[in-house]
Amino acid sequence: MAPKGKISDRSLIELFLDMVAAERGGGKNTLAAYASDLNDLSAALAERGRSIGGAQTDDLRCYLSALAARGFAASSVGRRLSSIRQLFRFLYREGYRGDDPSAVLQGPRQARPVPHVMSISQVDRLLSCTRAQMDRQAQPPRERLRAARLHCMIELLYATGLRVSELVALPASAANPGAQMLTVRGKGDKERLVPLNEPARNAIREYLHLLCAASRYHRTKWLFPSFGAQGHMTRQHFARELKGLAAAAGLRAGTLSPHVLRHAFASHLLHNGADLRVVQVLLGHADISTTQIYTHVLDERLKSLVRDLHPLAEAPTLPSPARGRGKAGRRDGALDEI
Repeated sequence: MAPKGKISDRSLIELFLDMVAAERGGGKNTLAAYASDLNDLSAALAERGRSIGGAQTDDLRCYLSALAARGFAASSVGRRLSSIRQLFRFLYREGYRGDDPSAVLQGPRQARPVPHVMSISQVDRLLSCTRAQMDRQAQPPRERLRAARLHCMIELLYATGLRVSELVALPASAANPGAQMLTVRGKGDKERLVPLNEPARNAIREYLHLLCAASRYHRTKWLFPSFGAQGHMTRQHFARELKGLAAAAGLRAGTLSPHVLRHAFASHLLHNGADLRVVQVLLGHADISTTQIYTHVLDERLKSLVRDLHPLAEAPTLPSPARGRGKAGRRDGALDEI
C-alpha cells in the first residue's frame, strides 16, 4: 500500500489515539499514557531531523538506547516500545506509511516482578485503624465521614480486587443496600460482576449513613463524591490517604498503594484454593497471562500440599482452622506469612 501524503507527527498521533478510543475503548488514562510516550518519541526524532512519517529502524533503535541512557528501567523502555509498535502498525495498516520500521525491534530483557503482597494481618491493621478513627466520638462529623469513606474503600478493594480507577468512579447506584454483586465498568468500557461480602456491604451502609447525614449523597451521581473537576475522588487523593493510614497503622507507607490491595485480593484467593480462571474474571484481565503473575502463590500452595498431605511425607500436619471476623470468616491466619 502506498503511503499517503506528508502529515505532521501531531496529526498522526491524534489519528492513532482516535483509533484506540473508538476501536479498543481506551480510557482516559490509557490515552494519556500513549500520548506521553509518542510525543516524547516525536520530540526525540525532531532533534535528529526526523519525523514519525519518515523514521527508520535505526532512528527508533537510537531512541530506545537513549531512554536507557536517561535512566529508564527495562519495564519502562518495554512499555515505550509497545506504544511505538502499535503506532507504526496502525500507520502501515491505514496506509500512512509503506513500511513498519518497528517490526524488527527487540525490547530489553526483563524479569517479571513478583507483586508485593500484604498479609491478612496487615490488611486487618489498616481496617482496625480506620475503624478506630470512625469510632472517635469527640471528632467533627466531617472527619468521621472521611474515616468511614476510607474504611469503605479499603473494604471494597480487598473484597473485590477492583482497579483504583474503577473504585473511585463507582456510581452512587452501586451502593444498593440489598445488592450481593457489584457491577463494575472496567478497561475498554467492559462490564463485569464481582461479589460483595458481608464486611464490604456493612462498610457501604455505615459510610452512606454518614454521607446522607452530611446531605451530600442526593446531590451527586458518584459513590465517593468530591468537589473537584471530576466530581469524584481522584486516584491520587485516595493513594495519599492510604499512605497516611499506613503510617498511622505502623506499616511501611512506601510499600503500600491501592494496587497492592488488589494484589492481596488475588493472592489470598489463590492461596485458599481459588481457580486461576475465576480470579482472572474477577480482576477483569483480558488475558490469563496477566493473572499468571500470581502463580508464585500457587507454587507455594502446591509445595505445602505435597509436604503436608502426601502419604510418604515424614510428618504430615493438618491445616490450622481458619480465623475470621465474625460470620464472614474471611480472614485466614494461615496467610500471615505471605
